[in-house]
Amino acid sequence: MSDFSIRLIEWQRKHGRHDLPWQGGHDPYRIWLSEIMLQQTRVETVIPYYERFLARFPDVAALAAAPVEDVMALWSGLGYYARARNLHRAARVVMDAHGGAFPRSAAAIAGLPGIGRSTAAAIAAFAWGERAAILDGNVKRVLCRVFGIEGFPGDKAVETRLWALAESLLPERGIGRYIQAQMDLGATLCTRARPACARCPFHDDCVARRDGRVAALPTARPKKVVPRRGARCAVILHQGAVLLERRPPAGIWGGLLALPELPAEVDDAQAWSAQRFGLATAAPRPLAPLTHAFTHFVLELQPLLLHASAIQGLADDGALCWLPLGAHAEAALPAPVRRILDGLAAPGLFDEGAPARGA
Repeated sequence: MSDFSIRLIEWQRKHGRHDLPWQGGHDPYRIWLSEIMLQQTRVETVIPYYERFLARFPDVAALAAAPVEDVMALWSGLGYYARARNLHRAARVVMDAHGGAFPRSAAAIAGLPGIGRSTAAAIAAFAWGERAAILDGNVKRVLCRVFGIEGFPGDKAVETRLWALAESLLPERGIGRYIQAQMDLGATLCTRARPACARCPFHDDCVARRDGRVAALPTARPKKVVPRRGARCAVILHQGAVLLERRPPAGIWGGLLALPELPAEVDDAQAWSAQRFGLATAAPRPLAPLTHAFTHFVLELQPLLLHASAIQGLADDGALCWLPLGAHAEAALPAPVRRILDGLAAPGLFDEGAPARGA
């Protein structure tokens, strides 16, 4: 389809998105921030986070100078927290290795922590007009449908074919608008479910529409059983505050504040809290269990409520803190922990002697 890019650019001029907060400029920092936040996250979810983040960290120098805990707190609730840690690491690399100037080529940008080939190309195209192809989820979906590409896009052979196709379709001019057009078409018309084929600029040429395979393309990931993991966490309260523990930098919820997790072999939560933290607590009461889906497994979390009668003996290795209930909105917390604390913040709901919800 020799006029693919021309038709797509013309469609974007008339029907694309033109008023998103990160559009209208060429600041690589703002473009980078938006691209990282938009990974696996919807635009409407990202916008308030993006605006708050920029208000606190207006440039790469401010981000690099900030404690990672402040970065994680502003990211809290957006999910995929490795993005925030890598964003902070990359900002420091830009300051230390590039003198505070953002790299000016897709190849150099891809060398920063947390930035892959497609994201680097998007940043370079929007900031400096570099002629580079992208291949995010929206673009894969459009190309698979319009050109009838079979096979799961995550397979190496299929992905290689898609990269070659994406590069062959690049226009000679207007690369920034073209990249935006690809994103817009996949996000607004060629959506995963209920695509608006009648309004698509490729309605008459789309192989998937012609063959009645719009719902079948792109080919779905081969199904596999998603494992389920169980865990228990201790909700330890004392005088209107809850005990939280900062997670290690790597791994699930890395760097975030979370409820202490009980080891699988522990049967007596009271004895464990006394040994682990030096706290005397009342007998534990179970709260309502909850589930949380990660990319590769589902977590089944059972919170146990314990009231601490005294905290003088609290063993603190520097990772522990008491957070007043109701003050958790600004804290760097995983979504399941935030849900638990939302319930705890109700006045008197879990005072000593009150019935525990879900018990």
